[in-house]
Amino acid sequence: MERVDRCVVLVDAGYLLGAAASLLAGEPTRSRITVDHAALIQGLRELAEGDTERPLLRIYWFDGAPDRVPQPEHRRLRVMPRVTVRLGALTRSDGRWAQKGVDAAMHAELTELARNRACSDVVLVTGDGDLLPGLMSAKEHGVAVHLWAVQAADGDYNQSEDLVAEADERRVLDRAWITRAVRAKEIGGVCAPPPVPRPEIAAILSAPLPEAALAAAAQERATQPVSGNGERPAAAPADAPAPAAKGVPTPKDLAGLRAPGPPQPAQPLAGATLRWSSDKGWIDRPGAGALGEPPETASLPTLAQLTSAEQRWADREEDITTVGGDPFEVGQVFARRWMARLPESGHVQKLSTLYPRIPHRIDGELLRYAARFGLLAHKDDQIDEHDRYAIRAGFWREIDVRTAADHVPAAD
Repeated sequence: MERVDRCVVLVDAGYLLGAAASLLAGEPTRSRITVDHAALIQGLRELAEGDTERPLLRIYWFDGAPDRVPQPEHRRLRVMPRVTVRLGALTRSDGRWAQKGVDAAMHAELTELARNRACSDVVLVTGDGDLLPGLMSAKEHGVAVHLWAVQAADGDYNQSEDLVAEADERRVLDRAWITRAVRAKEIGGVCAPPPVPRPEIAAILSAPLPEAALAAAAQERATQPVSGNGERPAAAPADAPAPAAKGVPTPKDLAGLRAPGPPQPAQPLAGATLRWSSDKGWIDRPGAGALGEPPETASLPTLAQLTSAEQRWADREEDITTVGGDPFEVGQVFARRWMARLPESGHVQKLSTLYPRIPHRIDGELLRYAARFGLLAHKDDQIDEHDRYAIRAGFWREIDVRTAADHVPAAD
C-alpha cells in the first residue's frame, strides 16, 4: 500500500488549553481563558501545512467531557471542516477534574493512521509521556512525527522529556501565536453587562420574601396558644432586630407573589397544586397551595408554539455554530427568538409586569433549552442555582434591550 503524502494533527485539548491558561492567566484552569475555536483551528491547519509541507487530511481534537456528553465547544468544533472530535470521560477527584481515556484514544488513532499509511506526517500537540509507545510505533511505520509544545509559563518544559527526545521535529507555540485565538479573562469580569434597568443577578438573589409569606407569619403569630393568664405572647418590641431575610426565594415563595389585578384571597384554595418548571420538565407538588397559573400568563405562547420546522432547523444550526453556551448568553438567545416570533407586541408588555418571574411554561422551556449546552453536565443533572439566575437575567436583559429599541422616538 502506497503511503499518502499528507499530514494529520492530533490535539490533546486538555494540554493545549491548560498550558495556554497557565501562560496567559497564571493557572491551568480553562475557565480563566476564552477561545476563538475557529481561529485556533485555522492557525493549527496553516502551521501544520507549512511545517510538514503536506496538505492537511484532518485535525483530531481529543478532549474530556462529563459522561462523554459534548459541551458547547465540542458542538462547534465537530461541524468545522476537517475536524473530528473524540471525547473521553471527565471525572472529579479530590476537587479536581481529570481526563480519562483521552491518552488511550490518541494512542489508538496514532497507531491506526500509521499502520494504514493514511499520512506521511503526524503533528502531536501534547505533553503526556503516556503517548510515547504510540509515537515510537508511528515512527516504525515510516511516519514523521512533529511534536508541538505550548510555551511554558516558567520558561521550562511542560512536556515529557522522553516524548521530546523521540520526536522527529519540534516546535513551540509561543505567546504571540497563542494569543491570536486565546485570551485571558479579566479577574472578576462579568460575561455580559449588568441588566439595565433591571437589577443585577445579585438583586434577584437577595429578593425579600413575598407578601404571602409575611401574611402567613402574621397568621401563625395570631394562632399561637394563649398563656395561662389568657394573654398571647407579647409582640416583639419595635426596636427589636428583624428576623434575617431569606436570601433566595423558592419557587413556592415566588408563586405567592401577588400578581397585578384584583385582590387575591389570602389563603390558597384547598387541594391546589403548585406546578413549576425544572430542567427535566414539569414538576407537580401536590398540596403545595398555589392557585395555579393566572390567565394573563396562561395566554403567553411558548417558543415551541411560535417556531416553524424551518425555524427549528435554523435555530439548531445557530446553536451549534455560534452560540457559546454562557448561561447569560443562552437566556438572551432564547428571549430574542421568542420576541421576534410573537404575533403581537402586547405579550411583551404583559410579560414585563411579571418581573422577576418568568411564566412557568416559558421558564421550563428556557431551562430545557439551556440544558442542551451542557450546563447541567457538571451538576448531577441539575443546572447550578447561579447559572439558573444568570440564564433568567440574560432573558430579562434581552427583553429590556428589545423593548427599549422599540420605544426609541423617531428623529424629526
